[in-house]
Amino acid sequence: MEENKQNFDTEELYEHHRIVVDAGQDSLRIDKFLMNRIMNVSRNRIQNAAKANCVLVNSNAVKSNYKIKPDDVISIVLPEPPQNKEVIAEDIPIDIKYEDNDIIIVNKQPGMVVHPAYGNFTGTLVNALLYHVKDLPSSDDNDVRAGLVHRIDKDTSGLLVIAKNDDTLTKLAKQFFDHSIERKYIALVWGNVEEDGRIEKNLIRNPKDRRRMKALKNSDRGRTAITYYKVLERFAYTTLIECRLETGRTHQIRVHMSSIGHPVFNDVTYGGNKVISGPSFIKYKQFVNNCFKIIPRQALHAKSLGFIHPATNEKVFFDSQLPEDMEKVIEKWRGYSKVSD
Repeated sequence: MEENKQNFDTEELYEHHRIVVDAGQDSLRIDKFLMNRIMNVSRNRIQNAAKANCVLVNSNAVKSNYKIKPDDVISIVLPEPPQNKEVIAEDIPIDIKYEDNDIIIVNKQPGMVVHPAYGNFTGTLVNALLYHVKDLPSSDDNDVRAGLVHRIDKDTSGLLVIAKNDDTLTKLAKQFFDHSIERKYIALVWGNVEEDGRIEKNLIRNPKDRRRMKALKNSDRGRTAITYYKVLERFAYTTLIECRLETGRTHQIRVHMSSIGHPVFNDVTYGGNKVISGPSFIKYKQFVNNCFKIIPRQALHAKSLGFIHPATNEKVFFDSQLPEDMEKVIEKWRGYSKVSD
């Protein structure tokens, strides 16, 4: 019996295959076996995965020369395969915070799409990266997600790690799969968040609008999503919070915070682009609208990243400043809360 399941989000770009070897299967090297069982995968790609301990048999990491046996349960984590669309390198300015032979840390500006997709095959971060680094992993195969292991939404700003070679890509994919990457976000949300908390609600595509996600409480459907949040500062009718992700699902923070009545400020998709809390005075509504103009997007920033460097095996940590639009809108609310006290 064979089972092949893709297990990735747009935020975590990898795939997870699970194959149960048939009872009558002859002995065969696992790299040859997997090359014949997984579409669009080279033997070299499988061997790189094995070197990174991403090929497991009966829950134990094996090398590429392992001989499979009947009823073996094989699990393998791979970066997501290329898609059939040519991606053009473009000279687009990007804010690189760190770079070495293996990784690039980019501080993505709001409004930039991370990877090419329908309607956005130019002007993306990947187009810019292919100009900066000519040989990103899989870029020769027109991989629209060359070097990417995770992503953040178009109108979210902040840090992303990009792999510069196949081995690094595979090892980072495994860390994301194991939820061992440390990620912290800063968000301005509506309402008075009274205390720190934890949200565990599965996420599914909203059946009424496939572009949106939906949070489910006490449900076996969807995919597990866990967000921890901590209050940093309270204003009159908004709260500045820090969010730590245990999982990395599509729109996770935005959906989770909206589900507990605290949508991210000016989040059009999840209800944060209207007055949620505060008085009904015309002057107050004008103040809020002025804030919306300052930050015409969701007030969410991927502030820090921590992980094990794939080459050195040492823990690395990267931090970033809040973008100007978030700084300005936070200062506006800080001033408003002092006046209204």
